[in-house]
Amino acid sequence: MVKETKFYEILEVDPSCSDNELKKAYRKLALKYHPDKTGGATSEKFQEISHAYDVLSDTQKRQVYDQYGEAGLSGEGGPGGGGMGGLSPEDLFSHFFGGGGPRSRPSGPRRGKDVAHGLKVTLEDLYKGKTTKLALQKNVICEKCEGRGGKEGAVKTCQTCNGQGVRLMLRQIGPMMQQIQQPCQDCRGEGEIINAKDKCKHCNGRKVTQIRKVLEVHIDRGMKDGRKIVFNGEGDQAPGTVPGDVVIVLEQREHDRFKRSGDDLYYNAKIDLVTALAGGKIQIPHLDDRILIVEILPGEVIKPGDLKAVMGQGMPTERHHDHGNLYIQFEIEFPAAGWTDPATIEKLRTILPVPQALPDIPKEKHIEEVSLTEMDPRQKARAEQGQQGYQDDDDEGGHPGVQCAQQ
Repeated sequence: MVKETKFYEILEVDPSCSDNELKKAYRKLALKYHPDKTGGATSEKFQEISHAYDVLSDTQKRQVYDQYGEAGLSGEGGPGGGGMGGLSPEDLFSHFFGGGGPRSRPSGPRRGKDVAHGLKVTLEDLYKGKTTKLALQKNVICEKCEGRGGKEGAVKTCQTCNGQGVRLMLRQIGPMMQQIQQPCQDCRGEGEIINAKDKCKHCNGRKVTQIRKVLEVHIDRGMKDGRKIVFNGEGDQAPGTVPGDVVIVLEQREHDRFKRSGDDLYYNAKIDLVTALAGGKIQIPHLDDRILIVEILPGEVIKPGDLKAVMGQGMPTERHHDHGNLYIQFEIEFPAAGWTDPATIEKLRTILPVPQALPDIPKEKHIEEVSLTEMDPRQKARAEQGQQGYQDDDDEGGHPGVQCAQQ
């Protein structure tokens, strides 16, 4: 014999009902009396149903209620102390009808979004370091209304969504009921309502105003493209929110002389044939306005495409005092046709290494002498296009569309 039957009567079940019967009864009544389905008229009834089920769905609490009545539950933690883990009526409903389980309640104020801004920099800036100023527009709490949006006492909590800014709506899909979350239309998702006449004239009820903020960005020597410089707490302000950060992302412009890879620099140097063979000096304007004099030793013989290193002349390493390397790739500029007379050419033959002799040609082979021809731009473009196509086919391991026969 149970001491009280109030909770059983609310759920329209017999005190001897099983857990399965209890669950079916709750599902039926929760759908019938949900505030979103009745326009809010049954909110109190819905809470009673949810509280009753929260108690009776827990075996221990149900025994206490059956023996001592509702008064005996005070020692068990009261409403929401057990059953479905102390869920609110809406969370309890979500558990049954697909709201993704209990909604987590954030501890403390939520954090605002970080704001990222790109900052164009040159390779010289990253080599030498630089301090620059960046002007931004940001939201700050309105000083006139102190972030209330209106006169003190004029801001009311939205009764439709209980200040949450969102509402849980029911949508029927066939035999199933699905719960969806939508912004509250009455308060436009803000959770508060302010009459037009009571709105702050300075911010027009928006609670924030916009100001121009100038940040001083310090670029350290050796920073890389994509490096992030963070200004903590300089993001947009909003009532009840911890401001996020402003993140400056460095974007390196392409350089006309140097290419960068990590802490190393690459430079393309054009030298004439005499320097490549007999040695000489070249000048490289560096990123800090120095001129590097690079000596090519006589007889070193620089070939087209050769890559040489100048140690310690690359980019500075961030937070350290060392440097990467400078790599120089050489391009040889050969003399144009007709640059000298036959007599000088014969002298070169006596100076330069003896050319490799041609192999003997068998007597039965037919011999035909041909000459080289300069191509016009159209012919050259066609030839280069054909050469590129041949290389692509070769990289793929064969001709396109041809498959190897399998045994």
